[in-house]
Amino acid sequence: MQWETIETPPGAAPPQPLTVRAQGIPPRHSFPEHAHAWHQVVYAVSGVLTVAVAGRSFVISPEQAVWLPTGHRHRVGSLLGAEFRSLWIADAAGHGLPEEPTVFGVSALLQALIVEAAALDGRGDDGQADSDGYAGRVAGLILDQLRRAAPLPGALPWPRGGPLTGLCEALYAEPADPRGPEEWGRALGLSGRTLARRFEAELGMSLRAWRRRLRLFKAIELMGGGLDVTRTALTLGYGSTSAFVYAFRREMGCAPQTYMRGRSAGPGTTLHDTGGCAVRERRPPRKYPPASAGEGGERSEPGEGTPLPKKTGSF
Repeated sequence: MQWETIETPPGAAPPQPLTVRAQGIPPRHSFPEHAHAWHQVVYAVSGVLTVAVAGRSFVISPEQAVWLPTGHRHRVGSLLGAEFRSLWIADAAGHGLPEEPTVFGVSALLQALIVEAAALDGRGDDGQADSDGYAGRVAGLILDQLRRAAPLPGALPWPRGGPLTGLCEALYAEPADPRGPEEWGRALGLSGRTLARRFEAELGMSLRAWRRRLRLFKAIELMGGGLDVTRTALTLGYGSTSAFVYAFRREMGCAPQTYMRGRSAGPGTTLHDTGGCAVRERRPPRKYPPASAGEGGERSEPGEGTPLPKKTGSF
């Protein structure tokens, strides 16, 4: 299925110092590649965005955003639809922020500030000035939060086109699909070895490693949408809830329930850089004796003292 193009807004005025644009992106729609004469933060309050910039392409959830410095050509879209919030930031206001495109974690406070700034911008067409300075203070807090935001190395990479895009879209829609490089290669008219080489060359990781990261990404998305831990585990293809909890804890440093509580934690809670794991609750995963290897040589996830089937391996 082809993607449709969304027209970029004409005659956009420069931000002074910050403007928030709110726009819904329908499924399989994207803006054409373009650049701005100011900085931009790409963010979605709901749904998942696909972002292509500086020769890379990846997807981000509402726990993540992308910083785009002035002049970087980029393309933004959504596979399944998203509520897009674009922050335009004047050059002079961007001091202390990265000089290169960067993915960073979005705290609950920053998310709330973005929502508030968008609401203020939405009411700004009545000609009333910021007489009490409230909008300026919100903008200042957003800039402070952006400077404090932790860069994230773990964004989910995404193909820029070709047959790998169809493969990744299929796995995104059905993360429990167990097919490996050989099966996917046959489906795409490639040898398994060619597919594996091409996948690693374009996305910087193996199909197995990408699938692990996809499952983590989807787990946060599903639980954020209200799905409980057990149904999330089954949707992602795990044979038990304990296997999923172990895999999540190994990647994120805390259990899924702790992560989701941390996302909505109140004032005074220190959150880990990954988003929702509170530092005070972070602990290393338990050590288990070696187990038989699953697909790709990785050990299977043990349950409550009993080894689980190999298919229930980690992310």
